[in-house]
Amino acid sequence: MNYVSTRGSTPAASLSDAIAAGLAPDGGLYVPQSLPRLVPEDFAGLESLSEIATRLLTPFFAGDALESELLSICAEAFTFPAPLRSLATPNDFVLELFHGPTAAFKDFGARFLAACMRRIPRLGEQPLTILVATSGDTGAAVGAAFAGLPGFRVAILYPDGRVSPRQAHQLGCFGGNVHALRVDGSFDDCQRMVKQALSDASLRERNPLGSANSISLGRLLPQMAYYAQAALTHHCAHGAALNFVVPTGNLGNAFAGMLARAAGLPIGRIALATNANRTLPDFFYGEDYQPRDSIATLANAMDVGAPSNFERLRWLYPDTDALRREFAVETIDDAAIRTTIGDRHTRFDEVFCPHTATAIRMLETLRTKGTDGAWCVVATAHPAKFEGIVEPLIGQPVPVPPALAELLARPSHSQSLANDYAALRGFLESDAPKQV
Repeated sequence: MNYVSTRGSTPAASLSDAIAAGLAPDGGLYVPQSLPRLVPEDFAGLESLSEIATRLLTPFFAGDALESELLSICAEAFTFPAPLRSLATPNDFVLELFHGPTAAFKDFGARFLAACMRRIPRLGEQPLTILVATSGDTGAAVGAAFAGLPGFRVAILYPDGRVSPRQAHQLGCFGGNVHALRVDGSFDDCQRMVKQALSDASLRERNPLGSANSISLGRLLPQMAYYAQAALTHHCAHGAALNFVVPTGNLGNAFAGMLARAAGLPIGRIALATNANRTLPDFFYGEDYQPRDSIATLANAMDVGAPSNFERLRWLYPDTDALRREFAVETIDDAAIRTTIGDRHTRFDEVFCPHTATAIRMLETLRTKGTDGAWCVVATAHPAKFEGIVEPLIGQPVPVPPALAELLARPSHSQSLANDYAALRGFLESDAPKQV
Protein backbone atom coordinates (compact mmCIF):
# COMPACT_ATOMS: atom_id res chain seq x y z
CA MET A 1 0.00 0.00 0.00
CA ASN A 2 1.21 3.51 -0.79
CA TYR A 3 0.45 6.76 1.02
CA VAL A 4 -0.56 10.15 -0.32
CA SER A 5 -0.64 13.67 1.09
CA THR A 6 -3.86 15.25 2.36
CA ARG A 7 -2.97 18.21 0.15
CA GLY A 8 -2.59 16.09 -2.98
CA SER A 9 0.46 17.88 -4.40
CA THR A 10 3.15 15.26 -3.92
CA PRO A 11 3.75 11.76 -5.37
CA ALA A 12 2.61 8.70 -3.46
CA ALA A 13 5.17 7.31 -1.02
CA SER A 14 5.87 3.91 0.46
CA LEU A 15 5.02 3.39 4.12
CA SER A 16 8.70 3.39 5.09
CA ASP A 17 9.32 6.66 3.27
CA ALA A 18 6.19 8.24 4.74
CA ILE A 19 7.18 7.24 8.28
CA ALA A 20 10.75 8.46 7.79
CA ALA A 21 9.60 11.81 6.36
CA GLY A 22 6.89 12.52 8.93
CA LEU A 23 5.43 15.40 6.92
CA ALA A 24 4.69 15.19 3.18
CA PRO A 25 6.80 17.48 0.93
CA ASP A 26 3.79 19.71 0.22
CA GLY A 27 3.21 20.23 3.96
CA GLY A 28 0.30 17.82 4.13
CA LEU A 29 -0.16 14.68 6.22
CA TYR A 30 0.24 11.18 4.83
CA VAL A 31 -2.88 9.03 4.54
CA PRO A 32 -3.48 5.59 3.00
CA GLN A 33 -4.07 5.65 -0.75
CA SER A 34 -6.94 3.23 -0.11
CA LEU A 35 -8.52 1.57 2.90
CA PRO A 36 -8.76 -2.18 3.46
CA ARG A 37 -12.12 -3.70 4.33
CA LEU A 38 -11.94 -6.04 7.31
CA VAL A 39 -14.65 -7.95 9.17
CA PRO A 40 -14.68 -9.34 12.74
CA GLU A 41 -14.20 -12.87 11.40
CA ASP A 42 -10.76 -11.83 10.14
CA PHE A 43 -9.66 -11.71 13.79
CA ALA A 44 -11.06 -15.11 14.85
CA GLY A 45 -8.88 -16.75 17.49
CA LEU A 46 -6.79 -13.62 18.11
CA GLU A 47 -6.86 -12.18 21.61
CA SER A 48 -3.64 -10.36 22.48
CA LEU A 49 -3.15 -6.75 21.46
CA SER A 50 -0.02 -7.70 19.55
CA GLU A 51 -1.84 -10.38 17.53
CA ILE A 52 -4.76 -8.10 16.72
CA ALA A 53 -2.41 -5.27 15.77
CA THR A 54 -0.48 -7.55 13.41
CA ARG A 55 -3.63 -8.70 11.64
CA LEU A 56 -5.12 -5.21 11.48
CA LEU A 57 -1.97 -3.55 10.14
CA THR A 58 -0.97 -6.23 7.62
CA PRO A 59 -2.79 -4.56 4.68
CA PHE A 60 -1.32 -1.18 5.65
CA PHE A 61 2.20 -2.66 5.46
CA ALA A 62 1.57 -4.66 2.27
CA GLY A 63 4.36 -4.30 -0.28
CA ASP A 64 6.60 -2.27 2.02
CA ALA A 65 10.13 -3.16 3.15
CA LEU A 66 8.77 -3.34 6.72
CA GLU A 67 6.09 -5.90 5.86
CA SER A 68 8.23 -8.89 6.86
CA GLU A 69 9.07 -7.15 10.15
CA LEU A 70 5.51 -6.34 11.21
CA LEU A 71 5.13 -9.33 13.54
CA SER A 72 8.34 -8.39 15.37
CA ILE A 73 7.44 -4.70 15.45
CA CYS A 74 4.09 -5.43 17.08
CA ALA A 75 5.63 -7.85 19.57
CA GLU A 76 8.17 -5.18 20.50
CA ALA A 77 5.65 -2.35 20.83
CA PHE A 78 2.59 -3.95 22.44
CA THR A 79 4.07 -5.31 25.65
CA PHE A 80 1.48 -3.91 28.07
CA PRO A 81 -2.32 -4.24 28.14
CA ALA A 82 -5.18 -1.91 27.20
CA PRO A 83 -7.91 -3.37 29.44
CA LEU A 84 -11.60 -2.72 28.79
CA ARG A 85 -13.32 -2.34 32.16
CA SER A 86 -16.90 -1.72 33.25
CA LEU A 87 -17.77 1.58 34.89
CA ALA A 88 -20.20 1.78 37.81
CA THR A 89 -22.99 3.04 35.55
CA PRO A 90 -24.79 0.40 33.41
CA ASN A 91 -23.56 -0.26 29.87
CA ASP A 92 -20.68 2.19 30.34
CA PHE A 93 -17.05 1.14 29.96
CA VAL A 94 -13.56 2.60 30.16
CA LEU A 95 -10.61 1.66 27.97
CA GLU A 96 -7.48 2.11 30.08
CA LEU A 97 -4.56 3.18 27.90
CA PHE A 98 -2.18 4.27 30.67
CA HIS A 99 -0.40 1.05 31.60
CA GLY A 100 2.75 1.73 29.57
CA PRO A 101 6.14 3.04 30.75
CA THR A 102 5.09 6.73 30.92
CA ALA A 103 1.47 6.14 32.03
CA ALA A 104 -0.21 7.60 28.93
CA PHE A 105 -1.75 6.29 25.71
CA LYS A 106 1.10 7.86 23.73
CA ASP A 107 3.32 4.91 24.76
CA PHE A 108 1.67 2.62 22.19
CA GLY A 109 2.37 4.82 19.20
CA ALA A 110 5.80 5.99 20.34
CA ARG A 111 7.12 2.46 20.89
CA PHE A 112 5.70 1.29 17.57
CA LEU A 113 7.27 4.25 15.77
CA ALA A 114 10.67 3.58 17.34
CA ALA A 115 10.43 -0.10 16.39
CA CYS A 116 9.70 0.90 12.78
CA MET A 117 12.29 3.63 12.47
CA ARG A 118 15.17 1.56 13.75
CA ARG A 119 14.42 -0.93 10.97
CA ILE A 120 14.27 1.63 8.15
CA PRO A 121 17.66 1.89 6.38
CA ARG A 122 19.17 5.38 6.21
CA LEU A 123 21.90 6.88 4.08
CA GLY A 124 25.01 8.10 5.84
CA GLU A 125 26.11 7.75 9.43
CA GLN A 126 24.77 11.01 10.84
CA PRO A 127 22.21 10.47 13.63
CA LEU A 128 18.55 11.08 12.85
CA THR A 129 17.07 13.76 15.12
CA ILE A 130 13.48 13.03 16.08
CA LEU A 131 11.56 16.27 16.62
CA VAL A 132 8.50 16.27 18.84
CA ALA A 133 6.22 19.02 20.13
CA THR A 134 4.34 18.00 23.25
CA SER A 135 1.50 19.37 25.32
CA GLY A 136 2.41 17.00 28.12
CA ASP A 137 2.44 13.27 27.38
CA THR A 138 3.79 12.75 23.86
CA GLY A 139 7.31 13.93 24.68
CA ALA A 140 7.81 11.53 27.56
CA ALA A 141 6.51 8.59 25.54
CA VAL A 142 8.84 9.42 22.66
CA GLY A 143 11.74 9.99 25.04
CA ALA A 144 11.18 6.59 26.66
CA ALA A 145 10.85 4.85 23.28
CA PHE A 146 14.03 6.32 21.77
CA ALA A 147 16.22 6.70 24.87
CA GLY A 148 19.58 5.03 24.29
CA LEU A 149 18.63 3.88 20.77
CA PRO A 150 21.77 4.05 18.61
CA GLY A 151 21.61 6.39 15.63
CA PHE A 152 18.82 8.56 17.04
CA ARG A 153 18.59 11.84 18.93
CA VAL A 154 15.39 13.34 20.30
CA ALA A 155 14.51 17.03 20.71
CA ILE A 156 11.34 17.55 22.77
CA LEU A 157 9.73 20.99 22.64
CA TYR A 158 7.18 21.74 25.37
CA PRO A 159 5.39 24.90 26.59
CA ASP A 160 7.14 26.10 29.73
CA GLY A 161 4.76 26.18 32.71
CA ARG A 162 1.88 24.55 30.82
CA VAL A 163 2.51 20.92 31.70
CA SER A 164 2.09 19.32 35.10
CA PRO A 165 5.18 19.10 37.35
CA ARG A 166 5.34 15.33 36.94
CA GLN A 167 4.98 15.62 33.17
CA ALA A 168 7.82 18.18 33.12
CA HIS A 169 9.99 15.87 35.24
CA GLN A 170 9.39 12.99 32.85
CA LEU A 171 10.35 15.07 29.84
CA GLY A 172 13.76 15.85 31.28
CA CYS A 173 14.55 12.57 33.03
CA PHE A 174 16.00 10.56 30.15
CA GLY A 175 19.22 12.43 29.38
CA GLY A 176 21.75 11.03 26.95
CA ASN A 177 20.31 11.28 23.45
CA VAL A 178 17.04 12.89 24.64
CA HIS A 179 16.91 16.70 24.99
CA ALA A 180 14.01 18.52 26.67
CA LEU A 181 13.51 22.11 25.48
CA ARG A 182 11.28 24.51 27.44
CA VAL A 183 9.64 26.98 25.05
CA ASP A 184 8.29 30.31 26.23
CA GLY A 185 4.94 29.86 24.48
CA SER A 186 2.07 27.47 23.84
CA PHE A 187 1.90 23.97 22.43
CA ASP A 188 0.81 25.47 19.13
CA ASP A 189 4.04 27.50 19.08
CA CYS A 190 6.04 24.32 19.65
CA GLN A 191 4.11 22.50 16.94
CA ARG A 192 4.58 25.37 14.50
CA MET A 193 8.36 25.37 14.99
CA VAL A 194 8.58 21.60 14.55
CA LYS A 195 6.59 21.76 11.31
CA GLN A 196 8.80 24.61 10.10
CA ALA A 197 11.92 22.58 10.76
CA LEU A 198 10.52 19.53 8.99
CA SER A 199 9.73 21.71 5.97
CA ASP A 200 13.18 23.37 5.95
CA ALA A 201 14.94 21.62 3.08
CA SER A 202 18.31 23.29 3.65
CA LEU A 203 18.29 22.30 7.32
CA ARG A 204 17.36 18.71 6.52
CA GLU A 205 20.18 18.40 3.99
CA ARG A 206 22.70 18.85 6.79
CA ASN A 207 20.70 17.49 9.73
CA PRO A 208 18.48 14.46 9.07
CA LEU A 209 15.14 15.00 10.82
CA GLY A 210 12.13 12.87 11.62
CA SER A 211 8.83 13.51 13.40
CA ALA A 212 7.22 11.73 16.31
CA ASN A 213 4.08 13.83 16.69
CA SER A 214 0.62 12.52 15.90
CA ILE A 215 1.18 13.65 12.30
CA SER A 216 3.43 10.57 11.98
CA LEU A 217 1.92 7.47 10.38
CA GLY A 218 4.17 5.44 12.64
CA ARG A 219 2.16 6.66 15.60
CA LEU A 220 -1.26 6.88 14.00
CA LEU A 221 -1.57 3.37 12.57
CA PRO A 222 -0.77 1.37 15.74
CA GLN A 223 -3.31 3.37 17.75
CA MET A 224 -6.05 1.67 15.73
CA ALA A 225 -5.17 -1.58 17.49
CA TYR A 226 -6.58 -0.84 20.94
CA TYR A 227 -9.84 0.39 19.43
CA ALA A 228 -9.97 -2.82 17.43
CA GLN A 229 -9.32 -5.04 20.45
CA ALA A 230 -11.95 -3.29 22.61
CA ALA A 231 -14.54 -3.31 19.83
CA LEU A 232 -13.91 -6.96 18.96
CA THR A 233 -14.09 -8.01 22.61
CA HIS A 234 -17.43 -6.26 23.03
CA HIS A 235 -18.78 -7.55 19.70
CA CYS A 236 -17.84 -11.11 20.60
CA ALA A 237 -19.61 -10.85 23.97
CA HIS A 238 -22.68 -8.87 22.93
CA GLY A 239 -22.95 -9.03 19.13
CA ALA A 240 -23.12 -5.25 18.91
CA ALA A 241 -20.87 -2.33 18.05
CA LEU A 242 -19.12 -0.40 20.80
CA ASN A 243 -19.36 3.39 20.83
CA PHE A 244 -16.48 5.57 22.06
CA VAL A 245 -16.06 8.95 23.75
CA VAL A 246 -12.54 10.21 23.06
CA PRO A 247 -10.90 13.18 24.82
CA THR A 248 -9.13 15.05 22.05
CA GLY A 249 -6.94 18.04 21.31
CA ASN A 250 -4.81 17.34 18.25
CA LEU A 251 -7.25 14.70 16.94
CA GLY A 252 -4.61 11.98 16.53
CA ASN A 253 -6.06 9.43 18.95
CA ALA A 254 -9.62 10.08 17.85
CA PHE A 255 -8.69 9.80 14.19
CA ALA A 256 -7.12 6.40 14.83
CA GLY A 257 -10.52 5.21 16.05
CA MET A 258 -12.20 6.72 12.99
CA LEU A 259 -9.73 4.97 10.71
CA ALA A 260 -10.31 1.64 12.45
CA ARG A 261 -14.05 2.06 11.96
CA ALA A 262 -13.58 2.99 8.30
CA ALA A 263 -11.54 -0.21 7.86
CA GLY A 264 -14.50 -2.30 9.02
CA LEU A 265 -14.07 -2.80 12.78
CA PRO A 266 -17.34 -3.05 14.78
CA ILE A 267 -17.14 0.50 16.12
CA GLY A 268 -20.33 2.52 16.44
CA ARG A 269 -20.48 6.25 17.08
CA ILE A 270 -17.44 8.28 18.07
CA ALA A 271 -17.97 11.32 20.27
CA LEU A 272 -15.26 13.95 20.75
CA ALA A 273 -14.77 15.60 24.13
CA THR A 274 -12.66 18.75 24.16
CA ASN A 275 -11.64 21.16 26.87
CA ALA A 276 -12.29 24.91 26.70
CA ASN A 277 -10.28 25.23 23.47
CA ARG A 278 -13.15 25.63 21.03
CA THR A 279 -11.64 25.25 17.56
CA LEU A 280 -13.25 21.85 16.99
CA PRO A 281 -16.58 22.43 18.78
CA ASP A 282 -17.18 25.70 16.96
CA PHE A 283 -16.58 24.01 13.61
CA PHE A 284 -18.94 21.17 14.43
CA TYR A 285 -21.54 23.67 15.65
CA GLY A 286 -21.54 25.24 12.19
CA GLU A 287 -18.82 27.89 12.11
CA ASP A 288 -15.98 27.99 9.58
CA TYR A 289 -12.89 26.07 10.68
CA GLN A 290 -10.70 28.69 12.31
CA PRO A 291 -7.47 27.80 14.15
CA ARG A 292 -6.74 30.12 17.05
CA ASP A 293 -4.38 30.58 19.93
CA SER A 294 -4.75 27.85 22.53
CA ILE A 295 -5.72 28.60 26.11
CA ALA A 296 -4.38 26.83 29.19
CA THR A 297 -6.73 24.40 30.96
CA LEU A 298 -6.60 21.64 33.57
CA ALA A 299 -6.57 19.11 30.70
CA ASN A 300 -3.31 20.52 29.40
CA ALA A 301 -2.48 17.77 26.90
CA MET A 302 -5.59 18.87 24.99
CA ASP A 303 -4.66 22.55 24.91
CA VAL A 304 -4.55 22.78 21.13
CA GLY A 305 -5.92 25.63 19.04
CA ALA A 306 -4.81 24.32 15.64
CA PRO A 307 -5.33 20.53 15.60
CA SER A 308 -2.97 19.06 13.01
CA ASN A 309 -5.04 15.99 12.26
CA PHE A 310 -8.03 18.05 11.15
CA GLU A 311 -6.54 17.68 7.66
CA ARG A 312 -6.88 13.93 7.94
CA LEU A 313 -10.43 14.28 9.22
CA ARG A 314 -11.39 16.34 6.17
CA TRP A 315 -9.71 13.76 3.92
CA LEU A 316 -11.83 10.98 5.44
CA TYR A 317 -15.02 13.08 5.38
CA PRO A 318 -14.69 15.59 2.51
CA ASP A 319 -18.37 16.62 2.74
CA THR A 320 -18.65 19.19 5.54
CA ASP A 321 -22.31 18.58 6.30
CA ALA A 322 -21.77 14.82 6.46
CA LEU A 323 -18.79 15.33 8.75
CA ARG A 324 -20.78 17.50 11.13
CA ARG A 325 -23.59 14.94 11.27
CA GLU A 326 -21.18 12.08 11.93
CA PHE A 327 -19.66 13.15 15.24
CA ALA A 328 -21.00 14.54 18.48
CA VAL A 329 -18.66 17.14 20.00
CA GLU A 330 -18.81 18.87 23.37
CA THR A 331 -16.57 21.35 25.14
CA ILE A 332 -15.92 20.78 28.86
CA ASP A 333 -14.56 23.68 30.88
CA ASP A 334 -12.33 23.52 33.96
CA ALA A 335 -15.23 23.86 36.39
CA ALA A 336 -16.96 20.84 34.85
CA ILE A 337 -13.68 18.88 34.90
CA ARG A 338 -13.28 19.56 38.63
CA THR A 339 -16.89 18.66 39.36
CA THR A 340 -16.67 15.42 37.39
CA ILE A 341 -13.46 14.25 39.09
CA GLY A 342 -14.84 14.92 42.57
CA ASP A 343 -18.33 13.61 41.89
CA ARG A 344 -17.27 10.32 40.28
CA HIS A 345 -14.96 9.61 43.20
CA THR A 346 -17.62 10.42 45.79
CA ARG A 347 -20.36 8.43 44.08
CA PHE A 348 -18.48 5.50 42.58
CA ASP A 349 -14.92 5.53 43.97
CA GLU A 350 -13.63 6.13 40.43
CA VAL A 351 -10.55 8.30 39.83
CA PHE A 352 -9.78 9.93 36.48
CA CYS A 353 -7.20 12.31 35.08
CA PRO A 354 -8.50 15.71 33.87
CA HIS A 355 -8.46 14.58 30.22
CA THR A 356 -10.44 11.42 30.85
CA ALA A 357 -12.83 13.48 32.98
CA THR A 358 -13.83 15.47 29.90
CA ALA A 359 -14.95 12.26 28.24
CA ILE A 360 -16.73 11.04 31.38
CA ARG A 361 -18.63 14.32 31.55
CA MET A 362 -19.63 14.06 27.90
CA LEU A 363 -20.85 10.50 28.39
CA GLU A 364 -22.99 11.66 31.32
CA THR A 365 -24.48 14.35 29.06
CA LEU A 366 -25.20 11.81 26.33
CA ARG A 367 -26.97 9.57 28.81
CA THR A 368 -29.00 12.50 30.15
CA LYS A 369 -30.17 13.14 26.59
CA GLY A 370 -31.34 9.53 26.31
CA THR A 371 -28.50 8.14 24.23
CA ASP A 372 -28.55 4.35 24.40
CA GLY A 373 -26.14 1.57 23.50
CA ALA A 374 -22.81 0.58 24.99
CA TRP A 375 -20.35 3.47 25.34
CA CYS A 376 -16.67 3.37 26.20
CA VAL A 377 -14.67 6.29 27.58
CA VAL A 378 -11.06 6.33 26.40
CA ALA A 379 -8.83 6.91 29.45
CA THR A 380 -5.72 8.57 28.08
CA ALA A 381 -3.48 9.08 31.13
CA HIS A 382 -3.05 7.88 34.70
CA PRO A 383 -4.43 10.32 37.28
CA ALA A 384 -1.16 10.14 39.24
CA LYS A 385 0.45 12.33 36.56
CA PHE A 386 -1.85 15.15 37.69
CA GLU A 387 -1.76 14.76 41.44
CA GLY A 388 -1.83 18.52 42.01
CA ILE A 389 -5.26 18.67 40.38
CA VAL A 390 -6.79 15.32 41.27
CA GLU A 391 -5.76 14.76 44.88
CA PRO A 392 -7.35 17.94 46.33
CA LEU A 393 -10.60 17.05 44.55
CA ILE A 394 -10.80 13.49 45.87
CA GLY A 395 -9.25 14.20 49.27
CA GLN A 396 -6.62 11.47 49.16
CA PRO A 397 -3.35 10.53 47.45
CA VAL A 398 -3.37 8.80 44.06
CA PRO A 399 -1.07 5.74 44.09
CA VAL A 400 1.78 6.12 41.62
CA PRO A 401 2.23 3.16 39.24
CA PRO A 402 5.70 1.56 39.45
CA ALA A 403 6.86 2.57 35.95
CA LEU A 404 5.99 6.22 36.58
CA ALA A 405 7.60 6.12 40.03
CA GLU A 406 10.82 4.86 38.47
CA LEU A 407 10.95 7.81 36.06
CA LEU A 408 10.14 10.32 38.79
CA ALA A 409 13.05 8.99 40.87
CA ARG A 410 15.53 9.96 38.16
CA PRO A 411 17.21 13.40 38.02
CA SER A 412 15.63 15.71 35.45
CA HIS A 413 17.09 18.50 33.31
CA SER A 414 15.64 20.74 30.61
CA GLN A 415 16.94 23.67 28.57
CA SER A 416 15.23 26.97 27.81
CA LEU A 417 14.49 27.75 24.16
CA ALA A 418 13.18 31.04 22.78
CA ASN A 419 9.80 31.00 21.05
CA ASP A 420 11.43 31.57 17.69
CA TYR A 421 12.25 29.22 14.81
CA ALA A 422 15.76 30.66 14.51
CA ALA A 423 16.44 29.46 18.05
CA LEU A 424 15.32 25.94 17.24
CA ARG A 425 17.30 25.87 14.02
CA GLY A 426 20.37 27.08 15.89
CA PHE A 427 19.96 24.31 18.43
CA LEU A 428 19.56 21.67 15.73
CA GLU A 429 22.64 22.92 13.86
CA SER A 430 24.75 22.95 17.01
CA ASP A 431 26.50 19.97 18.48
CA ALA A 432 23.95 19.65 21.29
CA PRO A 433 21.52 17.28 19.53
CA LYS A 434 24.40 15.10 18.41
CA GLN A 435 25.90 14.52 21.83
CA VAL A 436 25.09 11.37 23.74
